[in-house]
Amino acid sequence: MAQFLLETVWLVPCYALIGGLLAVPWSPGIIRNTGPRPAGYVNLVMTFLAFVHSAIALQATWNQPAQEVFIPWLSTAGLDLTIALEISSVSVGALVVIAGLNLLAQIYAIGYMEMDWGWGRFYSLLGLFEAGLCALVLCNNLFFSYVILEVLTLGTYLLVGLWFSQPLVVSGARDAFLTKRVGDLFLLMGVLALWPLAGTWSYPELAKWAATANVNPTTMTLVGLALIAGPMGKCAQFPLHLWLDEAMEGPVPSTILRNSVVVASGAWVLIKLQPVLTISPVVSSAMVGIGVVTALGASLIAIAQIDLKRCQSYSVSAYMGLVFIAVGTQQYETALLLVLTHAISAALLVMSTGGIIWNSITQDVTQLGGLWTRRPISAIAFIVGTLGLIGFPPLGSFWALVKLADSLWETQPWLVGVVIAVNALTAVSLTREFGLIFGGKPRQMSQRSPEAHWPMILPMMILIGVSLHLPLVLQSLSLLPDWATLNKDIALLLIWSSIFGCSITGVIYFSNIPKPIRLPWQGLQDLIAYDFYTPKLYKMTIIFGVAKISQLADMIDRFVVDGIVNFVGLFSLLGGEGLKYSTSGQTQFYALTVLLGVGVLGMWVTWPFWGIQFLNLVFQISTLG
Repeated sequence: MAQFLLETVWLVPCYALIGGLLAVPWSPGIIRNTGPRPAGYVNLVMTFLAFVHSAIALQATWNQPAQEVFIPWLSTAGLDLTIALEISSVSVGALVVIAGLNLLAQIYAIGYMEMDWGWGRFYSLLGLFEAGLCALVLCNNLFFSYVILEVLTLGTYLLVGLWFSQPLVVSGARDAFLTKRVGDLFLLMGVLALWPLAGTWSYPELAKWAATANVNPTTMTLVGLALIAGPMGKCAQFPLHLWLDEAMEGPVPSTILRNSVVVASGAWVLIKLQPVLTISPVVSSAMVGIGVVTALGASLIAIAQIDLKRCQSYSVSAYMGLVFIAVGTQQYETALLLVLTHAISAALLVMSTGGIIWNSITQDVTQLGGLWTRRPISAIAFIVGTLGLIGFPPLGSFWALVKLADSLWETQPWLVGVVIAVNALTAVSLTREFGLIFGGKPRQMSQRSPEAHWPMILPMMILIGVSLHLPLVLQSLSLLPDWATLNKDIALLLIWSSIFGCSITGVIYFSNIPKPIRLPWQGLQDLIAYDFYTPKLYKMTIIFGVAKISQLADMIDRFVVDGIVNFVGLFSLLGGEGLKYSTSGQTQFYALTVLLGVGVLGMWVTWPFWGIQFLNLVFQISTLG
């Protein structure tokens, strides 16, 4: 049975796709008698089947060599587009994580969107999202990975714009779509430019080619920079990071997936392309630089935010920055471990705060407080999610961060300082959120904020158990780094940075110190709070430039193109009106007109010949004279 499920595990994306398609009739209200709720239940059943299928297949594929499945699609003019799928422990394990988190998110959505009018459409889009993510982790071809990423970009646009009657939702969906499209455009250029160099889009063949490639360094640098542009957008890295903040206008259940596995889709492609990207040292340095800037910058920005979703979105960008550092320094396994541990903890954090947003009717953390006694389960979930996201032993991210820092200690020790600083800033940010939400006295918006109902509590409690037992699972799968070989000093630095960040912030936000806390210099406070003025820089540069180019194009269209067309039309109209009153109705007059026209045309065509003859005649006359 397990072997059969392993051989058919490539069908797992079809479960979610079928669920999404079956939910379509309830989406526009074609089926009205039952209401939209069956759409959610159909998706739940199909996602549960996908989770069970992939979980059983994972046991069969463990410690087995990777297998490939080829599905012919198009072969013409020397171009072979065959859908290649990789079935390995890593890809099937990713299926388990995606299907499991999507199953919990759908159960959570039953409670969160209980009375929502977009129920059917929301669940059908979740099915599309799950199908795309599952297909991406199985795909072993760069071209089809790009196609799937485009589908996920469309899914992001539709999910963020679910409540399209709200102006902020419309602008958020548009900005998220356009920002990701910038990275996707450069990624497409890189994909197309890589074909004549390597002659293949297959990831294993690209790895073999990269091992012995002899390519012009400038060409490879440009191609590599284009290839990392797409993952930059997907992972919300600077300067393409603003879309994740805008995407928070969507429903919280979709944010569970977006903050955990959707942002990791770009990291997955980046990890797959690592052998190609390492050909150019410039590209590797660029990935490290982007990761450092985003990790430090986003961590600082998260501390100064008052919107609950914005705090978490910038923390996600910061963690993905660490993934960029891991890939840029050729740490494949560490990057995968970072993605896994982050997905579990980030999903738990969104679940714990989603219920607060649901019945407190606010996302402003300064208007909340005193929820520890009213929402103990949400508070425990937030604590577990926080500890699972920072360097706190023995939870998951501690091992990933230690492994990353240990590998950097000998080669690039300054990056160890970056990792420790990001860990401390993340601890400060999450502890600050906890203090503002759960600590202190109840405020007006949190006076009546009881714990959410069971569909939202059940997945939260399941994920708490998964987070606490994740180290045991990783140990049983031999995925934890060997403690005996790790640098104990680095581990202690990470632990102390976590303790320092949590304790200092806890003292501030659980005491009677006046709040909000402000920095001594207002300019620095505003710089961090307003995202280093990145939106203003966009408006002053890109948006301003595009607006001026659009105005110039509009002027050319109206005054040049339309002017020429209008002139021709006016000339034809006046000519026709003039001819209308000059016609006599006599046949010989029409024949004379035609002959004159033909004569003039003949003179114009033969003018070069007659011109030469005329010049010869003039020359002869002048000679005789």
